Parts: sequence; C-alpha cells; structure tokens
Amino acid sequence: MATISGDVPLIHRSADRTPFPVRVYRYARVSLHVFEGIATTAFVFPMIGLRRRQALIRRWSERLLRIMHVGARVQGLPSAGLPGNMLIVANHISWLDIFVLNTVQPARFIAKAELKRWPLVGLMIAGCGTLFIERERRRDAHRVNDHAREVLAAGDTIAIFPEGTTTDGTTLLPFHGSLLQPVIDARGHLQPIAICYRRLDGSHNDAPAYVGETSFMGSFWRVLGERAMVVEMTVL
Repeated sequence: MATISGDVPLIHRSADRTPFPVRVYRYARVSLHVFEGIATTAFVFPMIGLRRRQALIRRWSERLLRIMHVGARVQGLPSAGLPGNMLIVANHISWLDIFVLNTVQPARFIAKAELKRWPLVGLMIAGCGTLFIERERRRDAHRVNDHAREVLAAGDTIAIFPEGTTTDGTTLLPFHGSLLQPVIDARGHLQPIAICYRRLDGSHNDAPAYVGETSFMGSFWRVLGERAMVVEMTVL
C-alpha cells in the first residue's frame, strides 16, 4: 500500500469532534489556500505548460488535504505512475473527491454546471479547465464529448463520476455511459479508481458524504468538524 506524503498521524480519537475554534481556524486556512489557488489559476496557469500545471494542481490538492487533516492512501498505483491520454472513472461521494483524485493524477473534470456557482471553489475549478455540462440540455453531452476528445488527444487526463450523483459511499449506482465515448474515440486509457472515506479506526466515515438536502457549506463545516480522517483510493 502506497501512502501519499502528508498523511495525518493515526491518533485514536476518531469519535471526537473538533472544538469550534479549531473549525474556525481550519476554515480560515482553507479560505486562504483557495484564494491562493484562484490566483494561481488566473495568473500563472496561462503562462505555463500542461506538466507544470499538473504539478501545481497536485501540490495544491495535497496541501488542502493536510490542512483538513485528511490522510490519503493509494493501492494499486503503478510505480511508473499513470499515463496521459487517460479517462479516470470513479465513484462519487463528496466534493472532496475532486481534490483527492488530483493527488493521484491531476485531471480535468467533467462536472455539472452548477459547480461554477459554488463560493470561491467554483472559480478555482473553472480555472483548472473543468468541462461543465448542462444536464438539462440533452445535446450538451455531445458538445462536452467533442471537447473531451480534443483534451485526451492532446495527452491530458479527464476524470468523470459516471453515477451522475453522490452516495454515502456504501452503495454504487448505475453508471451513465454517454461520457465514455471520448476515450474510445481518442484511443486512450480507461482507468477506474474506487474511493472510500474511513475513520482512523478503519470504520466507514460518512462525514464527507454530500448527499440529500445537505448544502455545500453544511457539508464543508461537517468535514471541518472531523478531528482527522483517511481516504482510501484503489486503482483498479
């Protein structure tokens, strides 16, 4: 089992919640980190190439997980890393999934258009080249597929959550296959990755789950309330 640098210490207080001042402190650190990310995508990304952008995205995502005390573990990752021209397919639990996957392989995500309206984060993920899809418009998938095909052909990585929605991590919903066509057309690599969030004692942790009527800020505050957690990713 490979471990990404920046794992949180495995303390045995997973049942405890962080005190309110600690949550506020983490909130402030995350906010500053997001502002840094927005500035980087706006002013630095236009002047650098693909590999440098990917390196900055990976480093930024790893630091975000450290700030939020989320340790990351990866199973099945080849020693040579993952190739370019690749479509990552993953289950979807939380808004954290995007940043979690970016610690393994920085990617351009295909995401619902409403994410652009998320406070601060929306600006940053747009700056990272996210491909936004209008789900209410059936033909919009064709536009996004054409764009994704061009991205893959250029050697970049695309990531999708084919369930089309989030779960609590204990079930897997049927996949929507319409967004898989670009990797076939581009003769690229298809790479499944399974995501699971756990408490430090190894039990399932549903705190990051962004499901039901939970708002983004409500979910964010709940994650800040976790003393620490671990996300496990399995490269299949």
